[in-house]
Amino acid sequence: MSDVATNHQARHAYFIEETYEAGLALLGTEVKSLREGKINLKESFARIEGGEVFLYRCHISPYSHGNIANPDPIRTRKLLLRAAEVNRLFGKTQLKGLTLVPLRVYFKGGWAKVELALARGKKLYDKRATAATKSAKRDIERATHRRR
Repeated sequence: MSDVATNHQARHAYFIEETYEAGLALLGTEVKSLREGKINLKESFARIEGGEVFLYRCHISPYSHGNIANPDPIRTRKLLLRAAEVNRLFGKTQLKGLTLVPLRVYFKGGWAKVELALARGKKLYDKRATAATKSAKRDIERATHRRR
């Protein structure tokens, strides 16, 4: 598996509860553009509509050697999941107030995949606490490394 893009902002802004692997339905030259790594997941999210899952605001730049028929870079893309998984995600997003956030895009066996996370939004004080514990761990590692 080769990572094409990761959404670092998602782990900072959300508590990740569960992850799912979904296929990504692409058109024409989008696959070639993905292989070049020209994708941005920063503001993207997923939503369930009519029993299907769609990815919004995922920017895939047009392929450099493509033609005039390149698809829209910010178009809505369908995610491919099993019906049972879609039903489970629908229930959790409706009842518990969770959201669907893409964590990374990668290729697995020639197929484009998205790692989709059920996530709960962090408050500002949660983000501060996470940063504080991270820096404390870093300081401890630094101190133990110096003693060796």
